[in-house]
This record gives sequence, C-alpha cells and structure tokens, in this order.
Amino acid sequence: MARPFKQQRDPQRPVRRPTTNFTPLPVDPNAPAVPTQRLHKLLALAGLGSRRDMEELIASGRVTVNGQVATVGAGVTEHDVVRLDSRPLRLPFEAELPQVLIYHKPEGEIVSQDDPEGRASVFDKLPKVKNGKWIAIGRLDMNTSGLLIFTTSGELANRFMHPRYEVEREYAVRIFGELTEGQIAQLKEGIELEDGPANFDSIIPQGGEGANHWYQVILREGRNREVRRLFEAFQLPVSRLMRVRFGPVNLPPRVKRGKMLKLEQKEVVGLLEWADLPVPKAPLRQLTQREKLKSTAVFTPKVRKQRISALDRPPRDAAEGETKGYRGKSDATRTSAAKKPAARRPAANRRVRQTSDLSAPQMQKKSDRNRGRG
Repeated sequence: MARPFKQQRDPQRPVRRPTTNFTPLPVDPNAPAVPTQRLHKLLALAGLGSRRDMEELIASGRVTVNGQVATVGAGVTEHDVVRLDSRPLRLPFEAELPQVLIYHKPEGEIVSQDDPEGRASVFDKLPKVKNGKWIAIGRLDMNTSGLLIFTTSGELANRFMHPRYEVEREYAVRIFGELTEGQIAQLKEGIELEDGPANFDSIIPQGGEGANHWYQVILREGRNREVRRLFEAFQLPVSRLMRVRFGPVNLPPRVKRGKMLKLEQKEVVGLLEWADLPVPKAPLRQLTQREKLKSTAVFTPKVRKQRISALDRPPRDAAEGETKGYRGKSDATRTSAAKKPAARRPAANRRVRQTSDLSAPQMQKKSDRNRGRG
C-alpha cells in the first residue's frame, strides 16, 4: 500500500496551540525574603581571589547571573545561576572551613603565578585544591625569605593584607653596619620615601659579629621593599631579610627552609575568630589517625612538572642525539649506532655446555674433525 503524502500546512492559517490552565501563585507579602549576599564577597569566599580582584573580574563582564552580565555590588541568592566564562560556579552561601598552609620561603623564589622569565615560583610547589585556588597572604621579594601564608579563603587573605586593618609584620634584618641611637629614633618617627612617609613601630637591636648587625623590626604596612628602603635611607644595605611573624601566625622553628605545614582545623578556626569572620556551624570533621599524623607533619613540597609546548620543545633529532650522547656526530653515524643491536649478556645461572653432554657419534665426529685440522 502506497504511503499517503504528508498534508502541507497552509502558511496563511494560524497555528492553534494547546491551552493550559496555568494560574500564577500569589505572592505572600508576609513571607520571609530570600537572603542575598554580595556577589564579589561570595566569589572571594570561593577562593577565586581577593574582594578587590573579584570586583575587577565582575567589571570586566566575565561573570553572569541568570544569563545577564553581573554588575559590581550586585546581590545573589542560592537560587541564582552564576557563571564565569560560561562555566557554572558553586558559591559558598554557608561558611566553609578554609585551608591554610605555612611555607618557609627560601631566597630565589618569586611570589607570582605568571612570570615571563620563567623563574622558580612558590606556586609551583603548592598541592592541588578542589573548588578553589591558593591565595598568597602578602608577598615577599625574591631575595627575602621567611614566613609565607597560603589560604583558600579570599576573605581571610583580605583581612591580613588590607591596609585599614594594619596587621603587624615582624622581620629579622641583618645590615652591613650599625644604627646609631638617633637613627633608630628617626626610623620610629618616620622617614619620607618616594611613595610617602614610612616608619617602624618597633626596632630592637639583636647584636651581631664584625660589620654585620641584626635588628628585629615590626611595621604595619606591606609596601614594596619597604624594610630595605628604610635602611638604605641611611646608606645601610640589607644583606639578609627574613619574615618571622605575620599577625597572629609565627614561623614555627620546626618548619625549616623550603618546608611546608598545613594548619589543623582548630588553628584555622582560631584564625577565623581573630579575623571576625563567620565560623562554620557544622561540627569539625573527625580525622583518622593517619590524617591526624599527616596534618601535623612538616613536608617538603614537590615541584609540579610543567608542560612544554610544541613551540618550546626542541627538535626530535636533536633531543634524541643529546639524550643518547651523539652530539656532534653525523646523521649516518647516529643511524648506524641506533640500528646496532646491543650485545647479549649471558645469564648468570645459564649452564655451559660440556663435553660429557655429547653422545658417542658426536664425540667421534668431533675427534675426526680435530685430526683433519692437525
């Protein structure tokens, strides 16, 4: 039976759509309003950066709320869909316990994630973290060592670094020379630098040997090379600079140079209370014995393997030649050497064939062969 042709629809005839008996629900004016929170605050709590960085991120137009480009200062609720570059984000509307790492930074490492020169960075050693990223609390110069704190909470990092909170930084400084009483008093009172006046809240001599002298200094700012510039104002160069305390966090003596330590949950709760930040209401997770030992152990961070792009990778022939030790040889020599099979080494337990293993005909044949040679 032939299949009937499909009836064509008349374009002039309107399409009849099914009707639905949908009645919108009335809005209860007495119902509790859904609590809203600032978008940039939630992004900072998610570990994407500080509040200031999140405001710049929102202003760039990369963040959307329910399909609309977000604005700085906008509020969101739990029912809103927030995306970053079309990728949905999970925002912590309820406070979660962040992670905090202590690192004894050595000299020769920079505190930056993007370096065009490709120098060693402290971020290359950090362990991976889910649903967030590590934020460095304060920076240290390449030639400065000591305490460096990392956290996954942008709020906690902002509480440490924002100038209005005036969190103390304590350093151990070794200079070439010695300060006079008048210079110490002037450093406490204030010195005019290129970017404004600066001073130490406290400076205590710690002795020294020969021309080198140690001082313990405390200040409440984090300007670029501020400690070094204050001493260089009196023509006293700094030969060693080490941060030993940042706010309530001290550098433990057992954390040697290049080592890391993860703070325990109770210590993180103490930092949140010090910073006047909300503490999670949920009880702390019970750790196993292995997790307890691991959480209190000092460990050496491992440098991550960096991927080499195809443009930066050396040519295949050159790479193989350097690996096999054929640098400077011709292509023909490399090819012949590569095709040459390796010498077969006898096994240690292989039995050597002896004369007693031969049969009578074989022995006779062998003796006849030897007579012919003679």
